[in-house]
Amino acid sequence: MTKGEGKAEVIDLKGLLARDEDFVRAAVEALIEAALEAEMTEAIGAAKGERSETRLSYRSGYYSRSLITRVGTLELRVPQDRMGRFSTELFERYQRSEKALVGTLAEMYVQGVSTRKVKAVTEALCGHSFSASSISAINKSLDEGLKAFAERRLNESYPYLILDARYEKVREAGVIVSQAVLVAVAVDEDGRRQILAVELANRESRSSWRDFLSGLKARGLVGVEFVVSDNHEGLKAAIREVLPEAAWQRCYVHFLRNALDYVPRKVDDDCLQELRWFYDRRELAEVRRDIAQWLGKWQTKYPRLCNWVEDNIEETLTYYRLPLPHHKHMKSTNMLERLNQELKRRTHVVRIFPNAESCLRLVRALAVEMHENWLEATRYLNMDHLKEHKKEALRPWSPDGGRAWAALRYTGAPRRPRPTSPGPSLFAELDAHNYGGRPQAFPLLKIDRQCCSGCRPGCGWN
Repeated sequence: MTKGEGKAEVIDLKGLLARDEDFVRAAVEALIEAALEAEMTEAIGAAKGERSETRLSYRSGYYSRSLITRVGTLELRVPQDRMGRFSTELFERYQRSEKALVGTLAEMYVQGVSTRKVKAVTEALCGHSFSASSISAINKSLDEGLKAFAERRLNESYPYLILDARYEKVREAGVIVSQAVLVAVAVDEDGRRQILAVELANRESRSSWRDFLSGLKARGLVGVEFVVSDNHEGLKAAIREVLPEAAWQRCYVHFLRNALDYVPRKVDDDCLQELRWFYDRRELAEVRRDIAQWLGKWQTKYPRLCNWVEDNIEETLTYYRLPLPHHKHMKSTNMLERLNQELKRRTHVVRIFPNAESCLRLVRALAVEMHENWLEATRYLNMDHLKEHKKEALRPWSPDGGRAWAALRYTGAPRRPRPTSPGPSLFAELDAHNYGGRPQAFPLLKIDRQCCSGCRPGCGWN
């Protein structure tokens, strides 16, 4: 046989397989049934017709079972034994997210709110049209697991908490509305990421976020020291109310996007790029020095932007109280971006959910899948850095040590006598200088207390 003849035979075989779908289906059926027979032999400890003293049970015929695959619906003969010992996992190997997507598309079709395109996608994905009973069976088995995930106890401490929301289209009483999907992601004491909760709300508001965070507290959420979110007023108010002990970090990515509202549409200079570079600095003192220079450079050309930055940029610098290796991950809500991208990719197929239950089912199924992947992956952060950082902050102050306290100095005359250790009077004096004595919702840590940038002329604090 020549080389060309062999290639021709391969091509003819491919053509045969493409023309004869029944041949492929029969081949897959035979392969699966052989695997089932092998599983049965292993389960009862003896092959078919074999005499063995170690067998655990006896075969007892077959029952029919349909299995939907990409090559069509397979009609299988599944073996069974007298004592009911044999149970195959073949029919249960579906991912939760795929079950949720199938259930959502099928529910749209059954309720009569789908289009021809959605019907075609359903039949192409699942191999047949669904009845109401089959939809109920799919959703019931899925909802039980998702409910257990949503109501599980939080028995660990979560130092870092990241909050965000996205919106999905849902049909309610014949009207299409936007529903907020509230998501909470945390980093536990081992440095692993976990998805704590995914809930639906009519909109982002103080009450919806308060109920969301209160639900986390009721499930056992403790040890939250640092919260990252955007600048939503309702979310900020809920954090102050439910997690008053936690420091709040405004996502710097959202902050930079908001800055675009204060400059002309086409900016042809380095103003915004220089603003972005502040978040690559290693020390807070360096950032504040650069901000003062940046304000002096651009105040004349962009006065609205500079005034807004001066009033709000401190909210984006809270992460400097954390260990340096954690800065990159905790200065924004980017940890949630991978989850949001996956949600967008899956929900884009549905576009408009038939009801809130189907929407929550799909996003929770995706969250469970991502949560398990994160637990199996390597650690996201080394939390030993945070422990060492706390020990460093608690060490007694001395003129030669106390790196954070070295920045807190007075340059006027006469000099104030330094206390042997930082006392509360020094904090009160500095707070009165920076904030006019007003209580702060997210007060600075003691090691970060220093003068605000942009002081009035004649100020003695640096």
